[in-house]
Amino acid sequence: QVQLVESGGDLVQPGGSLTLSCAVSRFAYFRNFNVNWYRQAPGKERELVATITNIGSTNYVDSVKGRFTISRDNFENTAYLQMNSLKPEDTAVYYCRLGQTEYWGQGTQVTVSS
Repeated sequence: QVQLVESGGDLVQPGGSLTLSCAVSRFAYFRNFNVNWYRQAPGKERELVATITNIGSTNYVDSVKGRFTISRDNFENTAYLQMNSLKPEDTAVYYCRLGQTEYWGQGTQVTVSS
């Protein structure tokens, strides 16, 4: 069974930074798949935040451009989301997903508040 495990969520003050990790296990083809980070805030629909392709191209939703950076380590089967200049509106549960597959992580809570 493929497993995706997110970590790194925390309570942080506005303007702060966090780095989320998504560790993928029991899957030998990580390097061949895109990795997506989504988030879901209370009362809102889940939205796609960032994507990194199998060749390292990246894409971001407009609201995080210039503040978030997605990356991956194919040797460690891990993807990352570096989040800087965090705002209260970034508060959400953040999920990683392997491409367009059914494989999702369980989510990690990010709360931005003073």
